[in-house]
Amino acid sequence: MKKHLPVSGKIFTGRRFLQATLAIFIVTCFAIPQNLFAQKIQPGYADSAKMALKPTYPKVVGYLSFILPLETYSSGKLTGNFGDATSIGFPVGVNVLYSDKFGFSYEFTPTIKATGGTSKMSNLLFDPGTMFRFQHGFTIISRLAFETSGRYGFTPVFNKVYARSEAVNYFVALSLPARFGNGAAASIGLNLQLGFTFN
Repeated sequence: MKKHLPVSGKIFTGRRFLQATLAIFIVTCFAIPQNLFAQKIQPGYADSAKMALKPTYPKVVGYLSFILPLETYSSGKLTGNFGDATSIGFPVGVNVLYSDKFGFSYEFTPTIKATGGTSKMSNLLFDPGTMFRFQHGFTIISRLAFETSGRYGFTPVFNKVYARSEAVNYFVALSLPARFGNGAAASIGLNLQLGFTFN
């Protein structure tokens, strides 16, 4: 006589799908060695290669990324992203670089929110800002923020290029979004962003 074992399974909700996608993307980004795609330059051609690689300004580059809100503080309460709901944003934008020290960034971020077994696009953010560029791929961006949810504010961003290739540069960023308006209490958050710019 055959035994019918109970099948225990869990529904793959929208929130779990976002978490799985995020985990795969993070592991993939950090698994790429910094110089995997870097071109090797022979010693005799070092000076000419530096001259050839020097960019001309102004220069326009596009980028794709995703952003994960980690924590938000408002009204004396700290709220994490992986509680009752999970949100993930997908910033896309254009950077206009005027020199190796300054530029301007135009960014749009649609956000998807998963809760209660379903998911939806919950917000669209437009956040332009000035870029202050430093050595070793480090950039500080001061952004304004305008959301379709009715919130507004500003966002300081601390950005670092951690891997370069001929086609794209991979970056990681931490941001501190401060938001006001629409009848809600002021809030400040901590976000993690990973993405790449096209060269």
